[in-house]
Amino acid sequence: MKLTDPKALRGYAHPLRMALIGLLRTQGPMTATRAAEQLGESVPSCSFHLRQLAKYGLAERAPGADARERPWRATALATSWDDDSDDPQLRAATDELSGAQLALYTRLAQESLARRPDEPAAWRAVTGFGDQSLYVTAEEMAELQTRLDALLAEYDDRITDPSRRPAGWRRVSLIQLAVLSPVRTGATAGGDVAPGPAAHTSPAADDGTPTGPATGHGAPIGSAADDGTAVGPAAGGDAATGEGGTAGRGGPR
Repeated sequence: MKLTDPKALRGYAHPLRMALIGLLRTQGPMTATRAAEQLGESVPSCSFHLRQLAKYGLAERAPGADARERPWRATALATSWDDDSDDPQLRAATDELSGAQLALYTRLAQESLARRPDEPAAWRAVTGFGDQSLYVTAEEMAELQTRLDALLAEYDDRITDPSRRPAGWRRVSLIQLAVLSPVRTGATAGGDVAPGPAAHTSPAADDGTPTGPATGHGAPIGSAADDGTAVGPAAGGDAATGEGGTAGRGGPR
């Protein structure tokens, strides 16, 4: 599902709406009552926001078990949008949605960190936070994203077919943030800052960011969880408590 209308982008930039879509994607069709129970929200509030999601084409009614049950379902497994428009209204709406997404990712990471002491050592060893400085062109970054998307796509069949999931599986939120460093005084022709005499005397890059995985064990940027929080590679996308696959540009996994 690709959002291209500023109204739809702004309409989706709401934490509860992201959460609702996440639940529908990860757990399948459900009523507003069930969604309210899962998210700790009121039924009227969930009903209202589900109708708003339907207005933007992100949700729709699904067949119920009987005439009284009126469940909702997601219309797609992923949401994406472009961030390269010259239209100022579209760019502003995209930035608003990306800001809501970043706030959500921050909360998910904080909640995961709070649970981390109780996680098994095997999972703690392969999850956590890290970063890596890259010196690339826009074209190389696009190629890298394509390669990452292809790698993660190898696990797509497990999203819709639970029988494909191996024993001992956990749902993992892999959150990718491609953060561009500022161009500063003294930048080289290629952009960024020209290295000085002490460029290699510190474990930090010239923009103050660590040059390698912050965890020391090469952990991916992301966190493990099986509580209905799953976000795919994202440089701008969607997600929420219970979100399952919601990201911009490359699409979630």
